[in-house]
Amino acid sequence: MSELHASAVATLSGWAAPTPQQAALRDRYVAHLAAHPDGLAKACFPDHLTAGAIVVSTDARSVLLNHHRKADAWLAFGGHLEPGDPSLAAGARRELVEESGLTSFDFDEEPLSLDEHAVDFCSDRGTVHHLDVRFLATAEPDTTHTTSDESHDVRWWPVDALPATFDDMYVLIDAAVARVRSRTRA
Repeated sequence: MSELHASAVATLSGWAAPTPQQAALRDRYVAHLAAHPDGLAKACFPDHLTAGAIVVSTDARSVLLNHHRKADAWLAFGGHLEPGDPSLAAGARRELVEESGLTSFDFDEEPLSLDEHAVDFCSDRGTVHHLDVRFLATAEPDTTHTTSDESHDVRWWPVDALPATFDDMYVLIDAAVARVRSRTRA
């Protein structure tokens, strides 16, 4: 994972965070990676980086979410990085394809946002903290998708009628929708 580690440090160090809170998280992630050569691996306890993608329709009217089995909640796609992932973006893209079955989408290689959250079901050693790096993907709502073994369901939701989920997920979705809308206005 040394190549992935170097790539993650470069990506995060070069990322222009949109808010002071995001800048603080970026600095925490970079410090974590400096202190932990294994900071991208699931085995790094209690904190490790993860990567995922928020999928927004090209018209910014809907979001594709999965009802995650273990979390029992509607979430964006993402998960643990693997040794074969050359970058955070590649890991997020791989997770998106594995969990959604999407094959036709546009993917932004620049991080969208960072999110640190506790996860109780990730390790038998106790609660871990996922230091999540989220990316943006856009797709047409009629694009074929599937439900993986990790989910109960995968479905498009109108942005003004999102399902109950974790509060921080709404902030991440808002950022994704705002980025897509800003591109359509440009």
